[in-house]
Amino acid sequence: MTDLIRSGCLTHFADVARSVGIDPALMLRNAGLPPTSLQAPDIKIAAGGVGRLLEASAAAAAIDDFGLRLAERGGLSNLGPVALVVREQPTVGAAMEAIARYIHIHNESLNIRIEDHGDFVAITPTMLFGQAAPARQAIELTLGVLYRILSAFLGPGWRPLDVQFTHPPPRNRETYRRFFACNVAFGAEYDAIVCPISDMDRPMQAADALMARYAQNYVEAIAAGSPDMAGKVRELVAALLPTGRCSAEIIAGHLGCDRRTVHRRLAACGTTFSDILDEQRAALVLRLIEDCGRSLQAVAEILGFSAQSALARWFKERFGCSMTQWRAAHFQIPRPETLNHPASNELSERPLSVR
Repeated sequence: MTDLIRSGCLTHFADVARSVGIDPALMLRNAGLPPTSLQAPDIKIAAGGVGRLLEASAAAAAIDDFGLRLAERGGLSNLGPVALVVREQPTVGAAMEAIARYIHIHNESLNIRIEDHGDFVAITPTMLFGQAAPARQAIELTLGVLYRILSAFLGPGWRPLDVQFTHPPPRNRETYRRFFACNVAFGAEYDAIVCPISDMDRPMQAADALMARYAQNYVEAIAAGSPDMAGKVRELVAALLPTGRCSAEIIAGHLGCDRRTVHRRLAACGTTFSDILDEQRAALVLRLIEDCGRSLQAVAEILGFSAQSALARWFKERFGCSMTQWRAAHFQIPRPETLNHPASNELSERPLSVR
């Protein structure tokens, strides 16, 4: 099963890429990630593809710290819905435990451990890309974001005891010294931020116990509904269909595989891409045609039909009536003679804006 990550992890990718002289669109394309990855933070994309993108971007820019530069612009908001439950915890330790417990909602390939060593704790991320792949930039991005989250919780004067990376030292350590403002070790036994145990007991300033319960129920509902391949495709189709850019090829790009793999895995789930697309089209088309100011040609384009006539045939087969008849049955349509504008017309399925 392909591990996915919210595309919110790439919120600042384009800006950082341009700042180091590389083309973000080209890098996305070379990593096999669709351009929509930068447009909607809650769309899921292949975690392995993001790892490849970060490594390739660092290599293209001839720098070792691309992931850390991306982390400089990140923080708790990177975690999407997970942030809702984290910020309402009573202590910093409880907040970090919540991140560790729910991080899979944001990134299915990431595991975070909070290890108690008596006087100190080690916050340790592990990347689970499912195959041997460089993870230096992904680890630096993850530890950098965790550091910024801790700094937000503990105040601007806070410093960890140590930051440790298992990979070799960079050619230039300046970004690391400036970013972490503490001892940074390379070639360590494990990747970690090491903090005094007392930091974990510090209260969260804005914690609200009632909101914490609501947020936890919401996030646990999301966690309980972790989808299989059919569910992942369904989520992506629902997110991409309104953009007018939804096809099996684009969905496969988000999942980090080819179209045939998507079809094969959906077959194992007892469904097809066409079935899922048809289901999501049916849900979306009714919302689109409720807007009488939207042309039916525009509706056809959004839903991925080659022509308005194809949309009309599909709608009649699916709902047993024409779109004009559906609108007339569900809305109070004013008669032309009651309208002030002399050019008012009856509803039509011609490619004109419906008034």
